[in-house]
Amino acid sequence: MNLHAVGIVYRKELTEWLRDRRTLISTVVVPLLAFPLLITGVISLSSIMIGKAEKETSKVMIIDGEDSPQLLERLRKIENLEIVPYATNWRDQISNKEIRAAVEIPKGFQTALESSNAETIKIYFYQGELKSSFGANHVQDSLKDYRESVVKERLAAKNLPASVLSPFEIKQENVAPPEKVGGATFGSFIGYMVIILSMTGAIYPAIDLTAGEKERGTMETILSSPVARLDLVLGKFLLVFSASLTTAILSVISMGSSFYFLGRTHSMTSPNSPAMHINLGLTSVIAVFLMALPLAVLFAAVLMTVALFAKTYKEAQSYLTPMTFVVVIPAVASVMPGVELTPKLALIPILNTSLVCKEIITGTYHWNSIALIFASTCVYAVVAIFLAVKTFQRESVLFRS
Repeated sequence: MNLHAVGIVYRKELTEWLRDRRTLISTVVVPLLAFPLLITGVISLSSIMIGKAEKETSKVMIIDGEDSPQLLERLRKIENLEIVPYATNWRDQISNKEIRAAVEIPKGFQTALESSNAETIKIYFYQGELKSSFGANHVQDSLKDYRESVVKERLAAKNLPASVLSPFEIKQENVAPPEKVGGATFGSFIGYMVIILSMTGAIYPAIDLTAGEKERGTMETILSSPVARLDLVLGKFLLVFSASLTTAILSVISMGSSFYFLGRTHSMTSPNSPAMHINLGLTSVIAVFLMALPLAVLFAAVLMTVALFAKTYKEAQSYLTPMTFVVVIPAVASVMPGVELTPKLALIPILNTSLVCKEIITGTYHWNSIALIFASTCVYAVVAIFLAVKTFQRESVLFRS
């Protein structure tokens, strides 16, 4: 291996890469601007839409209940609630979002209540539909208040305090620092996005340096140059690796800035609510960067190897697009609740890196697992580089027609 020749190939490919708008957009613009726009935009829009939906007047239908005037009167006094006339197709109206919910009051409810007989009031709603859930919740909260008032009246009639039913209180209190709380909430998302963007940042350079060279007819010219095949492969690989690593670094910086701004905004707008804070300090950034390093090597080598089999740019895209799912599936698995880092999962590529990044962001460093994940990913990366070099040495692959 001639390091000088490798450097020449790398500088040549880097110059061409910096001139390509597509690769610059996927490597620099997307990770640098996507997170601030995505995170702040989605959260802000969600807050606006949820707040608006919660304040809207909910149309609710009452089924029966004519013999329970007190309860009907209480339901009519609920704020942001409109009682609509009864219709036999109330189920269809809920499903079609014409009304938010329906309340079924059992016949003889008021009489049963006065006789201390338990009855069940049913609330029908559209599960999974936000506005319907809000309408049902408004009704349920009012009915709970009504139930508590009935209980208090019964206790007062017997000269018993309300504390008879609540002899003690139960309160949950968080003891974890805000950094760990924020890291546990968003840590898996950060690891997931770093992995996905590390791959997407390497896709276009990998295609351009392999199938793109074939399509432009410059592959033969490069191979006829006085540069060893190994040096040529390593020079191209370093460029793809640089693109993947640049995307990973910029994504970490962008996410750190986005969450910092989000935490400041949240604390200013909601001073009494739980703090949203993620401590992406220098130690965490360096640790995430080091864990993403061998994974970026793996992505670069695998993408180059697969793209080399294609004859055209479009064909290479059709090969690499399905590979995105191979990366997304283990990355998504790490985001799922209950999936924790174990010695067995530490050997599964992509999934292990995403899980350990989540732990690092929360400020937890399992050094044995970190060493095992780093070493295993390095082994996978070395094998991928070896396969890339062997593939470049096959004339049937380089000049397939």
